[in-house]
Amino acid sequence: MKFVVGIVAVIAILVYTFFGEIRFALLKMAIQPDQSFAQSVAPPAPDYSNPAHWAALPERSDLADVLPQGSFEDVQSASGIDVFFIHPTTYLTSDSWNQPLDNQKVNDFTDETTIQGQASAFNGCCKVYAPRYRQATIYSFMDENGDGDQALDLAYQDVKSAFKNFIETRNNGRPFILAAHSQGSKHADRLLEEVVVGSDLQSRLIAAYPIGFDIDESNGLPVCTSPSQTGCQVSWNTVGPEPATILASSTSICVNPLSWQANNEQMDSSANAGGVDFGTQGAGKVEAHAANAVCAENGLTVTEINSAAFSSRPMGFDNLHVYDYALFYLNIRQNAKLRVATFLSSYQP
Repeated sequence: MKFVVGIVAVIAILVYTFFGEIRFALLKMAIQPDQSFAQSVAPPAPDYSNPAHWAALPERSDLADVLPQGSFEDVQSASGIDVFFIHPTTYLTSDSWNQPLDNQKVNDFTDETTIQGQASAFNGCCKVYAPRYRQATIYSFMDENGDGDQALDLAYQDVKSAFKNFIETRNNGRPFILAAHSQGSKHADRLLEEVVVGSDLQSRLIAAYPIGFDIDESNGLPVCTSPSQTGCQVSWNTVGPEPATILASSTSICVNPLSWQANNEQMDSSANAGGVDFGTQGAGKVEAHAANAVCAENGLTVTEINSAAFSSRPMGFDNLHVYDYALFYLNIRQNAKLRVATFLSSYQP
């Protein structure tokens, strides 16, 4: 009996010690597509002349129009500035390598989480355009056989096609912001390097916000070093003090959204204009002084969160990736307006 108890105790210790690794292995098994990318059939390509292939358009009512509780304004109808927003991964299934655009369940999830909770931060300055695209499944980032890279490339081709449609048929020569999160930021990084930087479009780019991915300076766009600087980019990856998973690397850009400086100054939560929870419980509630932040080795490190609204940890202990926008929502909203005003003060069309 003592032997059995001892074995159970050892197993319990191992499970506790390696719980993160065990959970990650089980997760990978559950979400891995059962065919290689080459064996699978890609979903039909989007047609960006079709409004149904956009998650947000300024001329219609959608969740990019949502406002936080309080005195905030949606200026899309009157704004002369656009934002092209690329949503993050919301395709969490093993059904295929890339999302079919007629998967309404995924589209609704995308809209209710990322379009409402992230893209809406820009409706105080800009007309919001957000394409749907055949996003790569989340497993693509775990794959080691090249299938994930091919899925991500297919997704990028959609984003590139959507951006071309945006520039040629919707933007009408207006200045614009490029914003994104996670997988969307990976595509935004490539779009900046291949399409925007070094082209005529760069003169109209107010700023880029490719947040929540390992973004370095290789796309050619300078890092923003002040709150009002234009023609530059900001990025960060939010973590707690001891994250179980880390998305940043030693070369990742980290601009602190509480100071808009690319340095390691600790910013107190008093500099946080307000996080916003658009979940079913929050319904757009502004959480005053939601968190502090400092750019550190593992990314944008948060040691103080002053609201229970940001308690979920789907990516593991102290990984705050899902709150890259939410914890600093009002700071992002205010900063986009400031950069727009600064850009327009000297812009000559």
